[in-house]
Amino acid sequence: MPVRRKTRPRQKHQVDMRMRSRDITKAGSTLVLDVYSEGDKLGVLSMGSGSINWRGRNRRSKKRIDWTRFAEMMDELAYGE
Repeated sequence: MPVRRKTRPRQKHQVDMRMRSRDITKAGSTLVLDVYSEGDKLGVLSMGSGSINWRGRNRRSKKRIDWTRFAEMMDELAYGE
């Protein structure tokens, strides 16, 4: 009788990272995350020292959110208000 191996479940989400500069403190350095769900691209998240940007899968423009507003949004989502 063959031995059955446990297979790892397929990951639902995948994030690919790109960085324009190795020094995050440099002006113009941005961390870019391509976000996928089950192989389909959900969007692109870009983070710099001044703000965070989100561009959805089929969107032409991106939404800019400063870090203070982003923190408020996350607190509301995580803890309610």
